Amino acid sequence: MDLEYPFAGRWLVQNSPADRVPSHGTEPFGTSWAIDFTPVDGSGRSAPISLAAFFRPEPPERFAGFGRPVTAPVSGVVRAARDGGPDHAAFRGLPSVRYAATQAWRAREGWMGLAGNHVIIEGEGVFIALCHLKRGSVCVRPGQLVGVGDAIGACGNSGNSTEPHLHIQAMDSVDPGRASAVRISFPGGLPRNGTIVSA
Repeated sequence: MDLEYPFAGRWLVQNSPADRVPSHGTEPFGTSWAIDFTPVDGSGRSAPISLAAFFRPEPPERFAGFGRPVTAPVSGVVRAARDGGPDHAAFRGLPSVRYAATQAWRAREGWMGLAGNHVIIEGEGVFIALCHLKRGSVCVRPGQLVGVGDAIGACGNSGNSTEPHLHIQAMDSVDPGRASAVRISFPGGLPRNGTIVSA
């Protein structure tokens, strides 16, 4: 499935299927070909680096991309939209070990616990999910028609997210619990881990 980048500015590529499949090390919920984009500043950092960040959680507002607009990567119909989940603290360094211990309960909650606030758009029979959106930012509703570049929400830190970023995946069903992954690509191909894309 060919997608447009659903954002502007500079974003760091992480967990790219250009480097391995399944990209996130797991196949459930149609995630095999998922990709993550972390917003960064002009220096290529998601947030200022400090010794304190290595030892304790940080507020998501500290990060360059928290609240950065997210747009539709395809034209189609909104099939699901969830808002209201909290944006939790970000975890870098040692706190990420403590965060990892909380992943079990998110997994038990299934897709909703992992995706957090999200939008699913159906385009050409493929379902594109955009996840970890900021609480209160989702501005579309199921059944709504959207075009490429239309606003759908903002980058947040909801669900299974260690810092504000955008998770994107394509599926063959609107139900992630039953879906198989669909391959995705962006203008210029599929970017590799560690690269910074600008749109």
